[in-house]
Amino acid sequence: MPELLLFSNSTNSGSSYLEHAQVPVAEFLGSIPEVLFIPYALADHDAYTAKVASALSAHHGVRTVGLHTAANQQAAVESAQAIFVGGGNTFRLVNDLQRRGLYQPIRDAVAGGTRYMGASAGTNIAAPTIRTTNDMPILEPESFAALDLVPFQINLHYLDPNPESGHAGETREDRIGEFLEENDVAVLGLREGSHLRLSGTPGTAGFTATIGGEAVDKAQLPAILFERGIKRNLPGGAVRLLFGRKYTFDRK
Repeated sequence: MPELLLFSNSTNSGSSYLEHAQVPVAEFLGSIPEVLFIPYALADHDAYTAKVASALSAHHGVRTVGLHTAANQQAAVESAQAIFVGGGNTFRLVNDLQRRGLYQPIRDAVAGGTRYMGASAGTNIAAPTIRTTNDMPILEPESFAALDLVPFQINLHYLDPNPESGHAGETREDRIGEFLEENDVAVLGLREGSHLRLSGTPGTAGFTATIGGEAVDKAQLPAILFERGIKRNLPGGAVRLLFGRKYTFDRK
């Protein structure tokens, strides 16, 4: 039964790595003793894994193993009880995962019950594509295809327009609007401090999908939804309604 925990960000301003996420992470991992960490969104895999290992050990007593150290990476994914994909540059992450042939092993593992936790870029790749990432394309991957663990697009670190900023260029809302002109696919904007928790198989009685956490901007709900002609803040349980729909990419 698929289990996903998808964070907008791994660090809130003024707090340490994953500090704001201690409660949902503890509930998500439960008694799992070890997490397989995928560090490919940053260049220094050893340093990144050490940072994650320190946080998960200190707060949860969980051991962290970097995927990059495994002799057989596909086998490591297949045997993992929990996978955590960290943030960084989404194009770098996708390039490495595609080049190493890890997409299908991750999909199969999640479908078989391996718990998937993502933050920032690690959440981006849970969508069908990475077309709504905020990142600069520092590498050219084989394609924009992602893991397709959820049927809609996600935009992380969503920033609301600020009329007092003096910025006269495109806003995040403008860019998502451009995406929707070409694609009939819902886009879930997760504000800083928020997360998406999924449990079970869509369409079954036990399926749950909720938005949790608290937006750093206390005046806002944790998430906002964009569809063609629609923009609305999204209450926690309403995200369940995004499953079971037919979405169309590259619609002319």
